[in-house]
Parts: sequence; structure tokens; C-alpha cells
Amino acid sequence: QVQLVESGGGLVQAGGSLRLSCTASGPIASINSMGWYHQAPGKQRELVAEFTTDGSANYANSVKGRFTLSRDNTMNTMYLQMNSLKPEDTAVYYCHADRWHPISLSLQDFWGQGTQVTVSS
Repeated sequence: QVQLVESGGGLVQAGGSLRLSCTASGPIASINSMGWYHQAPGKQRELVAEFTTDGSANYANSVKGRFTLSRDNTMNTMYLQMNSLKPEDTAVYYCHADRWHPISLSLQDFWGQGTQVTVSS
């Protein structure tokens, strides 16, 4: 089973920065993609940023230019550098990964436990 361990959340003032980390363990060679989602109270979980299959990064329009996705493959770790944080960024942030399951011919999803990001004004 793929396991995802997150860290880096916290409380910051508007305009500040945080860096979230997600380290994967288990059968990581089978991972197809990784990314970050967030979920605010009363809202649906939304994609924030993700690596595509060709290795490039996609970003939600709301974070484009402020957040940067990166990875350290030797450490099996993905990072989300969050700059110029806004109060509307406040949410629980979840690391996500999936892998191709050849038996069911589908993608299997894995989620981290979530880390709280709170941005005050």
C-alpha cells in the first residue's frame, strides 16, 4: 500500500509563505501521478496543483503564480511552495497520488491525512 505523509502546515499572516511536504512510501515505483488538493469548510475538495504524466505541473487558476510544485525523486518527496498567501487559501491540504492497477484497469487513489493551512489577515 502506498503511504503518504504530509507536513508543513501552520498559521501564517497574509503575504507569508509555507512549504508543504509529502513523502511517499510503499510500492512507489507504481505511482502514476502526484498532486495537492485542498478543502475548506463547507466546500468540495479541489485540485491545487499536480504533476502530469509528462512531468509538467498544472495549477489551479487561483494559485497560479503564487504556488510552485516541485519534487525530489531521490527522497520520494513532493513539495508545494506557497507564497503570497491569502486568507482564501485557508483550508486543509491533502497530498494525493494514484497508480495504475492492471487487474482492474483503473487508477487507485491514495490520500495523505491532511495538513491545516490557516492564513490570517
